[in-house]
Amino acid sequence: MTNRANIACLGAGRMGRGIAVAFAYAGHRVTMIDIKPRSAEDFAKLQADALGEVRKTFASLSNLGLLAEADVDPLIARVSVAAASQSGAVLADSGIVFEGVPEVVELKREVLGAASRQVKPDTIIASTTSTILVDDLSGAIVNPRRFLNVHWLNPAYLIPLVEVSPGKATDPAVIDTVKALLEGIGKVPVVCAATPGFIVPRIQALAMNEAARMVEEGVASAEEIDKAIRYGFGFRYAVLGLLEFIDWGGGDILYYASRYLEGALGSDRYRAPEVISRNMHEGRIGLRTGAGFLDYSGLDVDAYRAKRLQAMVDLLRHFQLARPPVLDRD
Repeated sequence: MTNRANIACLGAGRMGRGIAVAFAYAGHRVTMIDIKPRSAEDFAKLQADALGEVRKTFASLSNLGLLAEADVDPLIARVSVAAASQSGAVLADSGIVFEGVPEVVELKREVLGAASRQVKPDTIIASTTSTILVDDLSGAIVNPRRFLNVHWLNPAYLIPLVEVSPGKATDPAVIDTVKALLEGIGKVPVVCAATPGFIVPRIQALAMNEAARMVEEGVASAEEIDKAIRYGFGFRYAVLGLLEFIDWGGGDILYYASRYLEGALGSDRYRAPEVISRNMHEGRIGLRTGAGFLDYSGLDVDAYRAKRLQAMVDLLRHFQLARPPVLDRD
């Protein structure tokens, strides 16, 4: 696959449009394929809606300073919408295909299976599903070795992270190719096992439900909880990963804090997993012992801490919260 492979999106909805913007911005030609047979009039309306939203997105990025106004038209020219009847010609000329149809297993299997018979034998096919496991779809694919899940977070054209989830049949070389393609357009791919919720949705669901539960219990108002997330929770984890943060403070702190919360709130949802106590017993506390979830052996710990703290200071400046010290002067 070349660095400028043609991209096909099965479906011209929100996900297809977001992916189209991301790839067109990075120099690729993208075709969104309508999966439904429509009258010429209905297709023209869909086409106008899709390209209109793409134009609006590029105009928004221009207003935000990511591109010049004069760049909008050349970028839009890389994006097209094809009718279902044109899918064969489009797919035969595509380097990779992203499926973005509604979250219905039968529909996805039908659309993916048809596409796998129209593309070249080595064309990579990816579902963007956020809920359906890759192995529940791969049976519909001709040559499932080139199939995997590639989960984008909305808005797809802005959020850097993309979760890549291979199936049992996925060729490891396909994973590497997809990662390289995503990195080439400025994304940050992470590979995860085929499991419900992937990484971000699974953690996100727990956090969102707990925030809603605190409103329900009267712990704090929605406004106060969101402020706590922006300036505390989110602030730290924009710099430190969750597991890195455990290591930063020490896994023992999480272990004892979890035991207290489990007892005080009477819920086993706060119970620490076995890996936390196992790491403690093995001396894998974190930075203090040179290893935790991550390996810090041979690391210049002072330089590492300074780099992370500098990133937090940069965030303070971003939020306009950095202030000079108050000094008493005669």
